[in-house]
Amino acid sequence: MKYLKMFCRGLLGLFMTYAGISHLTIARQEFLAQVPSWFPQNPGFLDFVVLASGVVEILLGLSMIFLYKHKGTVGVLLALFYVAIFPGNISQYVNGINAFGLDTDQARFIRLFFQPVLIAWALWSTDGVQTLKEWRTRFCNNGLQKSV
Repeated sequence: MKYLKMFCRGLLGLFMTYAGISHLTIARQEFLAQVPSWFPQNPGFLDFVVLASGVVEILLGLSMIFLYKHKGTVGVLLALFYVAIFPGNISQYVNGINAFGLDTDQARFIRLFFQPVLIAWALWSTDGVQTLKEWRTRFCNNGLQKSV
């Protein structure tokens, strides 16, 4: 199981690194289509959002591959990133925006179900759930000690 998790973590890291580089290069316009419509519609700001999220994806992807000692933290951060960008997927569905070959409502709707899969993948392959439990224990114990 250890090697399967390692393989899956590396694969997700490569996927994220590629996606991040794509934000900066070949798929920049496609990613612009995913910025939620409730964001300020200033073209410069929208481009910044795409570029910044691409840089974050590259950093998270490389961290998934190279920061083994911090894999749990990286997995939690990646899962949180997936939660943070989910409104873009919802916006693409609700507004009927074609991007990444998702040119029907059905295709855009089905894509929504892949976000929880990515979250689970990030947490499972890094033992991120264990990291969350450790944080919770540490936070709760420190909170109890301070209040006594």
